Amino acid sequence: EPSLTTPPLQAQEIDLTLAFQVNSTLRDPDIIQLGAAFPAMELLPLAQLNRLMGKILRENPGLAHSYGTPNGCEELRSELARRMLDAGCSVPPDQIVVTNGANEAIFLTLKALTQPGDTVAVESPTYFTMLEVMKALHIKALTLPTHPSEGISLPHLEGALQTGDVKACLLVSNFSNPLGSCMDDWKKKRLMELLNQYDVPLIEDDVYGELYFEGTRPKAIKAFDTENRVLYCSSVSKTLSPGMRTGWCAGGRYHPKISKMKSVISFATSMALQLTVAAFLSNGGYDRHLRQLRRAYQAQMSRMQQAIYDYFPAETCVTRPRGAHVLWVEMPTGFDTLRLYREALEHRIDIAPGVMFSASGKCYSNCFRLNTAILWSDAVDQAMRTLGHLAKKQLAELLLRDSHF
Repeated sequence: EPSLTTPPLQAQEIDLTLAFQVNSTLRDPDIIQLGAAFPAMELLPLAQLNRLMGKILRENPGLAHSYGTPNGCEELRSELARRMLDAGCSVPPDQIVVTNGANEAIFLTLKALTQPGDTVAVESPTYFTMLEVMKALHIKALTLPTHPSEGISLPHLEGALQTGDVKACLLVSNFSNPLGSCMDDWKKKRLMELLNQYDVPLIEDDVYGELYFEGTRPKAIKAFDTENRVLYCSSVSKTLSPGMRTGWCAGGRYHPKISKMKSVISFATSMALQLTVAAFLSNGGYDRHLRQLRRAYQAQMSRMQQAIYDYFPAETCVTRPRGAHVLWVEMPTGFDTLRLYREALEHRIDIAPGVMFSASGKCYSNCFRLNTAILWSDAVDQAMRTLGHLAKKQLAELLLRDSHF
């Protein structure tokens, strides 16, 4: 497993030039998509959702086609509040704002908490879409060392908070993307103690919390929020349908500001989609679907890890997440995963090079992310063989070059 990351410990302007270039290939249907962290569409309950939406459109056409309200429809907010109880959070439905996916929730929360030029502390590597939102809002990123299983380094976070420069923290709390880390309850509680001590809010992205492999659902950081300073964001994009763009934000003390901002920016989320998601959550099928999805993702992750052990150089390090569907692969220092990315594309294979997850665009050049949600097949197995061959070839060249010095 990779060790604690070592990003630059100063706030910096975000450079996503390379991320935009790479991201364009992550949506090419003719490429074996090992890079994009998309859920497997074959494992989602699309037929059931289609039937529910058809029923809603037939029986409530006026409501389904109405604007709705900025906070979202009451039926969905009630179901979301009920689901949040499993994460240890007791949030009234009227304190939830339904958003167009978790991305809009992240945008609204950052907009509510910051001004251009402010600094936000983030785990590193960082999910590149979060960096994109921060870049759009002209926010600086303070990247902090993060352990692939235990999450962000609290000593480094406390050091950053002591400066007084950090306006907010932004974390993926459970099975983070791309590392897959998940803080234990003690660490989540200690994190909240630090944020309370230094009076700093936290934006918590918990889109992967439902995708645990063993035991019970990990608690949200918001479960330990005694001062209502956590802005909790999530969505059903990873569990039900990415195209339905249904997310939400429980903004705590910042709820009124977020509700007003939602009204200004997009006014409301599609009523037809909200009612469909609400109906699915209420009919009892969601938990059964999640159990099947977790089993499938656990099996697929195991197969991907085994393929790395079988086909990649012995020096390769790979994460061991306890949930979700991404792996972080670390090659020896000096290895160039951008070169691996380009060579893999020639074989119609896509990976996500590590620099995409670097705020500066300069870190993690020897790392890359793999999506394990993709259904295993002979083509995927062959793609992993090819990646392993390309990695061995490059590493052999690197070792040969080093031996000449």
